Amino acid sequence: DFFAAAIARWPVFLPVPSALREKVTECLTRVHAEALLKKRIGSLSGGELQRVLLALALEPIPQILILDEPLSGVDMGGEHLLMEMLDEIRRTYDLSILFSTHDFSTLQLYADQVILLQQQILTSGAPAQVLVSTEFRSVFRLDLGKKGGEAP
Repeated sequence: DFFAAAIARWPVFLPVPSALREKVTECLTRVHAEALLKKRIGSLSGGELQRVLLALALEPIPQILILDEPLSGVDMGGEHLLMEMLDEIRRTYDLSILFSTHDFSTLQLYADQVILLQQQILTSGAPAQVLVSTEFRSVFRLDLGKKGGEAP
């Protein structure tokens, strides 16, 4: 009902027509969430809710998808699944994804380019380059060039 109301401005107190229900199912299938179709939104886990909101953001399919901290509220196992799904969506629909994160472990695996911001662009480039930069060390007081990301 929530999803139908969001994409079609359908009143939630009316039964959802079958054509609209099929459209909602198609949208949820894009993010492997079709099993959530009959669940109440308040009963969804953090990862499930992220998938529903991602499905909403993909209707209609955009040219660029901008996500703010998409991994917040998602457990460790769910983080990997969500990032794999975003990568699949990127490839399937040939779209660019721009997202903010403080989870540096995902950058090496999923990002092509990284921009380090702190009120301005401090540095940018490939993840491996940015994560060992002097700017990164200065901002986060981490040296990820060392084994295990030990503090300098």
